[in-house]
Amino acid sequence: PRLRPRSIAFGETFAMTRRPFLAALTALGLAPRLARAQISQVQPVKLSDAEWKQRLTPQAYQVLRLEGTEVPGSSPLNHEKRKGRFVCAGCDLPLFTSETKFESGTGWPSFYASIPGAVLTKTDVKMIIPRTEYHCARCGGHQGHVFDDGPKPTGKRYCNNGVALKFIPASAAG
Repeated sequence: PRLRPRSIAFGETFAMTRRPFLAALTALGLAPRLARAQISQVQPVKLSDAEWKQRLTPQAYQVLRLEGTEVPGSSPLNHEKRKGRFVCAGCDLPLFTSETKFESGTGWPSFYASIPGAVLTKTDVKMIIPRTEYHCARCGGHQGHVFDDGPKPTGKRYCNNGVALKFIPASAAG
């Protein structure tokens, strides 16, 4: 009998579990760097709407709390090339390392992997076609969307709103 490709149900997603992902990173020599950056336990940050408005710029509030999107090409982080960490602008949780940043040509800072445990995902259907949206695991702040068109080793592209991030240079990260 001839094998036919299995059709994928609408909304079905594929996820790489942590163990094979870390095994792949180990094989590529990337696991030690990411392991040091791994988030062990995340204590949630819960603030009132008024407290978020006081803490954030209006642009950061629009993106982080209302799931807005900044204008492409508007973030200075698009051109950031130094070694360091990219942390959530809402709560300072490290989300990405500079080693995983790449130029995607989209106009938003892009990464091929997040720090394990730093982001949570959900399905976004605001644009009718389902997309995977990701948020900071600590404060729930909207960061962007993840797509399956990124570079090796993960094939992922975390397309991040620059206003939702802060960059901490390695010399200051400690």
